[in-house]
Amino acid sequence: MKLKELCRHADLVCPDGVGDTEIALVTDHTEKVIPGSLFVAIKGFHTDASGLIPKALAKGAVAILAEKDARVDDPSAILLQTDNARRAFPFLCHAFYGLPSEKMKLIGVTGTNGKTSTSGMLRRILESAMYRCGLIGTVGCDSAGRSLENHNANHLANMTTPDPQDLYRMLREMADDGVEYVIMEVTSHALALEKLAPLHFAAGIFTNLTPEHLDFHKTMQSYADCKAKLFEKCDLSVFNADSGYAAFMAKHAAGRSVFCGTCRPVDYCADGVSFRGNRGLEYDLSSGRTRLHIQCPIPGSFTLMNSMEAAVCALELGISPGVVKDALAGLSGVKGRMERVRLGTGAKFTVLIDYAHTPDALENLLRTVRQMKGAGGRLLLLFGCGGDRDRTKRPVMGKIASDLADVIYLTADNSRSESTKEILSEIRAGIDENTPLYESPDRKEAIERAVLDAGEGDYLVLAGKGHEEYEIIGNERIPFSERQIVKEAYTKRCNQNQEDSTGKKR
Repeated sequence: MKLKELCRHADLVCPDGVGDTEIALVTDHTEKVIPGSLFVAIKGFHTDASGLIPKALAKGAVAILAEKDARVDDPSAILLQTDNARRAFPFLCHAFYGLPSEKMKLIGVTGTNGKTSTSGMLRRILESAMYRCGLIGTVGCDSAGRSLENHNANHLANMTTPDPQDLYRMLREMADDGVEYVIMEVTSHALALEKLAPLHFAAGIFTNLTPEHLDFHKTMQSYADCKAKLFEKCDLSVFNADSGYAAFMAKHAAGRSVFCGTCRPVDYCADGVSFRGNRGLEYDLSSGRTRLHIQCPIPGSFTLMNSMEAAVCALELGISPGVVKDALAGLSGVKGRMERVRLGTGAKFTVLIDYAHTPDALENLLRTVRQMKGAGGRLLLLFGCGGDRDRTKRPVMGKIASDLADVIYLTADNSRSESTKEILSEIRAGIDENTPLYESPDRKEAIERAVLDAGEGDYLVLAGKGHEEYEIIGNERIPFSERQIVKEAYTKRCNQNQEDSTGKKR
């Protein structure tokens, strides 16, 4: 693409005489620079990429975008200047990939918890209405069922919303695949860092807001301010009226606002809610125009709002009530969200894997499991907290675990650069000393111990990793499958039991 076209879409001044220069790639990472690239030098929170300009030029970059105080010593290089390179970058990427978002309808889902489940439910509804859908989120990105690769430069990061170079390439692939709707999980980081600046959304959904990412945002007000930016870009905004932040978010809505909740007055209300344990829930979704009986097989109190918002968004986009009803009734769940590990018909206890890694999510998860298991059996909880993340939530999650679990297995969960033992100590500060507690910094060993300890009627919950198939320790991302570990531990347990019954030694 010609440089002058990129500059036009990013509102940059293109120097005289160089507008017809062909740009082969737009990137902000020197490792990705190829001959003919436009390298964008972004000022980060800890480093200034202007120091990498000589390296980018040496690798073949023909143009540089830098902020106005940056210098380029090579007289042959094309220098573009801006007040905010971070904001300009996504506009350049969007233009470079041919403005793909203009060919599809985007739906953004934001909030602390529930983004993945709500996105999955909405996708199921839209696909049942015969629309081709793309998905961008925590569990991966795909285009009409075809998996898309995320080439994130930081191999330790788990980007819910990809960086601009990947995001706009993926949108281009989706447009080429004939995708009509893109459902995107939108994080506060992505909004704060302007990744989505060029995009306009047909609809946005607000799930909830509870303390999280305060290591980045510092305050809940700052966190809320970032989330609210999504609704400045939406034609339709669907809000969880049961959240105390709904009214604040709605103040930022540029388009139509629709509220749904469990108490009137709201635009859509859930009446006659019935939680059916591990068989899910059912309720009547009522508005001034429709009354729709919803049955959803995914258990949990959080499923109520997730399914409501997915249903309401679809209805407001013109999807028929019958399609919405049938799609939700046929859901099979989302990987790593209340996911049951199948151990075989002989298993006398249940193992669930869930991504819950915030206080609110952990509390909702444990309350749901207590309801599912009924009076018999115990609730065994295995969890930890991530390193290099908000430390204030650690004792809070410890207290929630102590209040709601019968036995706690405290262990690692992506400790990163922090000491696992120190993280566990901070969690332990919130745990009642009378709560049965087993502690191990080795998550595999802790899982094996929990599987061995589980008794008839028990529910063993592995919280924190969910869909993740890795463990981050220091600067290493190590393959780690909780499902495989659970199954292997259960097989070992069965073999030991068989040996015991035949009188053999262990």
